[in-house]
This record gives sequence, structure tokens and C-alpha cells, in this order.
Amino acid sequence: MSFPRASGILLHPTSLPSRGGIGDFGPEAYAFADFLAAARQGLWQVLPLGPLGFGDSPYSSTSAFAGNPLLISLERLAERGWIDKTKIDSLADEGGCVDYQVVFHSKLPLLFEAARNFIRSAPPSGRTRFNKFCRQNQWWLDDFVLFDGLRARFKLENWNRWPRELVRRDPAALEKARAEMRDELDVRRAVQFFFFEQWQALRAYCAQHSIRMAGDIAIFVNFDSADVWTHPDLFRLNSELDPEVVSGVPPDFFSKEGQRWGNPLYRWDVMREQGYSWWIERMRWATRNFDYIRLDHFRGFAQFWEIPAAEPNAIHGRWVDGPKDDLFVKLREALGGLPFFAEDLGYITPDVHALRERLQIPGMAVMQFGFGDVGAHAHLPHTFTTEKVVYTGTHDNDTLLGWWASAATADEREQVLAYLGRCDDGVNWGMIRAASNSVASLCVVPLQDALGLGSDARMNVPSREDGNWRWRFDRKLLCPEVAEKLSALAQISDRLPQPVTAPANEDWAA
Repeated sequence: MSFPRASGILLHPTSLPSRGGIGDFGPEAYAFADFLAAARQGLWQVLPLGPLGFGDSPYSSTSAFAGNPLLISLERLAERGWIDKTKIDSLADEGGCVDYQVVFHSKLPLLFEAARNFIRSAPPSGRTRFNKFCRQNQWWLDDFVLFDGLRARFKLENWNRWPRELVRRDPAALEKARAEMRDELDVRRAVQFFFFEQWQALRAYCAQHSIRMAGDIAIFVNFDSADVWTHPDLFRLNSELDPEVVSGVPPDFFSKEGQRWGNPLYRWDVMREQGYSWWIERMRWATRNFDYIRLDHFRGFAQFWEIPAAEPNAIHGRWVDGPKDDLFVKLREALGGLPFFAEDLGYITPDVHALRERLQIPGMAVMQFGFGDVGAHAHLPHTFTTEKVVYTGTHDNDTLLGWWASAATADEREQVLAYLGRCDDGVNWGMIRAASNSVASLCVVPLQDALGLGSDARMNVPSREDGNWRWRFDRKLLCPEVAEKLSALAQISDRLPQPVTAPANEDWAA
């Protein structure tokens, strides 16, 4: 399939210049949606929205279903009376990068205070919505809040280092913990309720402005997660419930030692015997929260890089077959359609392309990768079909101007200028124009490239353990001139937004 022709911006909500040191679903998110509408962009793409685990990475979450509490807007909670406004006035409103440790210590206590206030004094309408949310999401919510509460009780120790009866999920031990933590678990349910109320309210606002939301689903989950604790039978664990093998990718352009991601690998045979029920629930949940879904590391569904857990890097791994068509046939049967596009970058073999084409899932191209050797030309517009999603760069790339200034070789520079011609307004705009004017169905531009920012605005450096995911933009940069330029380009390239059907979740409150 190909998507209706559109263009959009890649921006993770943490990068918004919101109050409290981190971006959230508050006023700045709505201001950004207004910017997208003025720029006649039909798509806002985000990274995974789950609660953060190792390295503050959105791709390393403690749940495949829960939301990141740090994205909840305290301002919107104060507007609804769940937290005294004076208590959030002291939160910093300055710009600058996210300091996760500071944010965790300053914001989370206020979120939990607001949740306790809600539990104590919610009016009937709020209580009705909350009860409905808990009832409809019990299948993941109850296990997650218990995991989250126990993880806090045991000072963030990995779940397989907890008391043995909890590690092994003895029913009596679980029931005892739930009884002891009953009030706390309700508070943690309320935090998740806040998250999804605010997310769906923002999504509905975007839909009113013909803006679709594109989500990002990481193929693997974190070992220290509610998912692995709840379903250890679905993962390659040893008798001590430590991972036997872990995920990653072999040495490549980004790293000479490869990337050892460390996620436990799936028991695909067990998942197949269970009719892929866990994956069906995961993707059904994703389709309730996003219009389109980017499948991260798509090649892992065809073959994945298996690394012995004892190995310190990804060099000594091996390729192992994944579920291939079998999983996606079951997903299509259960969901009725696959609103996916595939991150099929890196070392991609013909069988991976063949799988994607059989499934009719569009692939990706990244223009920054298109210069150098002839094999890179697959990332250039003259090779595209409509079944392609084109990016100028991704969250893993340097910004275009950062790359141009410091990393592009003389040969690459020569090829860029030969391909794009003169770029009097910057190579970033030359790339944006080429991407937008291509036949690719979707054109996605990182906000950093639209704003013409350098390497200091880079979001992530793969294989670097610290200092990633911290970038935030200055609200003054969202100027009318940039919106006008994007708007004119959307019109001339026939990428004007198309009306969006409002989310089906009906009674979400802002």
C-alpha cells in the first residue's frame, strides 16, 4: 500500500520547549500543532512514547503499552484542579537540553500528588472516565502498575533480582503485594489515565487541523520491563531468568563493533503457538493511539542479529530467521489492515525487501544517505516509487547542516551540488525541496532540518551511551517565515493535508 500524499515533521514531544525542563502534552504541543497547520503539514511523527528505561532512550522502555509520565502536562492538570498552580510555578520555564535526573526528581512527585488528588476528589464525570479507562485496559494496566510499584519499592533493581516469589509470580505473593499497595496502584493507574487523556486530546486537536499522528514501534522490548516480567515464557531467558541472547546489529557505518542493544530476544516458536496474541494486542493498541506506525528495525522480522548475552559487543553474533510473513498474516487477519511503514535501513538483504513488498508495507529512504557510492542512490528521489517514505534525516542522523559542515566528504559535497543545484538558502532546503517534490507518498523532515540547525541539535548518536535524547528547541524559532516556506512547498508538490477522521476514543478530556 501507499499512503495519501502528504508531508510532515519529525519531532519527539520531549523536544518541545515546555515548562518543567522537558517537552510535554501541554500548551507548547498545541502551539506546535498550530505551526504544523500554518505550514500545511499533514503529519506529526514522534518516537516511542513509553516510560523511560536504560539511558533515557524512548527505545528502551519499561512497557510496550504504558505511557511516559514525564510527557504529562502539569499545566493541564492544574487547569483541571488536580494540582495547585502555585506548586508548578517554581518549575523552570527556561530552554536548554533535558536533564533527565533533574526532571525525574522535580516533576514526578508533582504528578503523583495530582494523581492522589484525583483519586480522592474526582467528580462523577472524571471518575466514570477513569473507571472506563481502567476496565478497558486492565489487560496490560494491572500488571504494569504492579511492576512499576514493585520496581520503585526495590529501588529500580531488575525484576529478576526481586524476592523469588515475586520474580516467579507466585499468585499468593502477587495478591499480597496488590493488597499492600492498593492505594499506590490506583495512583499509578491515574497517572496512566492522565497520560492517555492528554495524548488523545492532543491527537484529536491535530485531527481537527488535518494532522495525522505517526508513531514508532520498537521491535524489541527492554529486559527490565513489565512485558518480560509478565510473560517470561515469550523471551529467551535462562533458568535464572537472565537473557540467554540479546539483540543488536553487526558492525556497520555507525559503529565498528556493531550495536549491542541488549534487549532479550523473543521465543518466536512460542509466540506462533499462541497465535501471536501478544503482538496482536500490541499492534491493536498502537492503532488506537496513532494513525500511521513506523516499524523500527523491520529487518528483524526477517532475520535478527543474535548475540550471546556474555558478549560485551555485537561482533560475535549471528543472523537468525524471524517470523517473516507468518506474523503479519495474523496481524492483518486480526486488525483488518496494516497502517505500517518499515524502517528498512542499514544492511538489508534482498529477502528483507521481498518480505516488505509481499506485505505491501512501504519502506524508507533517507536523503542524507544518498551520496557517496552508487549503492547509496536508492536514497535519492529518482529511484523512488509511491511506496516509499522519504526523510531528509532521522533521529539517528546528524542534522543536515551539521553533516554538511563536518562529516560530508568532498566527493559527497560534489554529488549533492550536482544533484540539487544551487542551494542559496542552504543545503537543508535543497534536500527538503527534493524530498517533497519526489513521488514518495510521505515526506518527513526532522524539525532541526526545517529550522536549519547544526550538530548541537542532534537527537541521538547511535552506540553512544550518554548525552542522547536531550535536545529541545527554542520556541522563537517557529517563525512565520518557516511555516510559509513549508506551506508553499506543500502546495506546489501536491502534499496539502487531507481531512482526518477524529480518533474513535470519543470522550477523552483535554
